[in-house]
Amino acid sequence: MLLNLSAGFFENIVTIFSSSKFMEMILEGLKCTLIVSLGATLIGVILGTLVAIVKIIPSKSKLMIIPNFICDVYVTIIRGTPMALQLFIMAFVIFAIRGFPMELTAILAFGINSGAYVSESIRAGILSVDIGQTEAGRALGLPYSKTMSKIVVPQAIKNVIPSIGNEIIALIKETSIVSMIGMYDLTLAAKIIGSGQNLATYFAPMVVVAIFYLAIVYTLTFIIKIIERRLRASDRR
Repeated sequence: MLLNLSAGFFENIVTIFSSSKFMEMILEGLKCTLIVSLGATLIGVILGTLVAIVKIIPSKSKLMIIPNFICDVYVTIIRGTPMALQLFIMAFVIFAIRGFPMELTAILAFGINSGAYVSESIRAGILSVDIGQTEAGRALGLPYSKTMSKIVVPQAIKNVIPSIGNEIIALIKETSIVSMIGMYDLTLAAKIIGSGQNLATYFAPMVVVAIFYLAIVYTLTFIIKIIERRLRASDRR
């Protein structure tokens, strides 16, 4: 029975890859996964950078007390609640508007979630730069903004690339829950292809979709390693 199951499994893998209908379904799901992932990554990096900057600016000024408080509350709430719950709230409460694009809802939900984690990575990267670098910039007469943008931030970027890369990879995998709000992604495509069938038939599309996720993650990991290698090479110069 085990041999028959294994044979059926591999036959189904071949069938999925050779079937234009099944591949069309998977590629349609892949399109949704990539759109949500790329959009959310863009929002997450921009939002995370802005939040990190606000949290890094000295809060001695009264003008910074409220922005700092808002950023602290944002990071605490987002990091302390499940992504699935945030997605449900965005889809069925905040953006429960007839005709509002569900893809945009998912992009915003994942982007806001990612921004909280990215902000902490960037903040940690900036704080990891020796305080002497900041003091040297101020001693040269540079204002705080230029000291950060010209001296501290370029050094911090090298420190945060691995952690931001890990966050993007986690984000891509987390998008597999968008089917919970009715979106057609890679995971849902696999469920539909294998629904109502035996174990081998149901398991095969899951493995095929896993291969697609692995390909995306491996490509992203490869790009991150290239960036890190080039930055290290610039240090040696």
